[in-house]
Amino acid sequence: MASSEFKKAATVIQRTVDRFGYRSAYLLFSVFISRAIAILLLLQMTIPTWARTKKEPASPTDPGYVLALATANRFLLAWQTGDLANGMVLLSDGIRHSQNADKLEEFFSAESDRGFEIGAGRGSRLRYSFPVVLVTAKANRLSRRPSFIVLVLSGKNDWVVDKLP
Repeated sequence: MASSEFKKAATVIQRTVDRFGYRSAYLLFSVFISRAIAILLLLQMTIPTWARTKKEPASPTDPGYVLALATANRFLLAWQTGDLANGMVLLSDGIRHSQNADKLEEFFSAESDRGFEIGAGRGSRLRYSFPVVLVTAKANRLSRRPSFIVLVLSGKNDWVVDKLP
């Protein structure tokens, strides 16, 4: 395929030389080549800007962010291991009273291998939301369920889960 394209290019060059002469053909192709190089350089300079269009989450300055993230991690670890007791301790009173006890037990029941992924959180000093992906494995099939978990400050440095993933 490359040889056929080379033959086509050679034919175009030969026709240009026959029509305009060597000097004119040289000038014509040097202008063409310089424009092609300029376009390639322009594309090379713009590619990094395309790659930077996705903004990184701002690095948090609130020390509560770390505590909220740690609480989210402990809660999801309780979910992963099926530890209902430790998971319930990390729930807000609103969630504990609004959710059906059977649904909470079902949420924590470890019927298969599980894992989770936590993304960078967003929020304020009193409330943070973290994107999560709950991963379960059943019969050699992986299931990924994207969601988010919301944590609120309930006391001095005491964070609780206010929305289940």
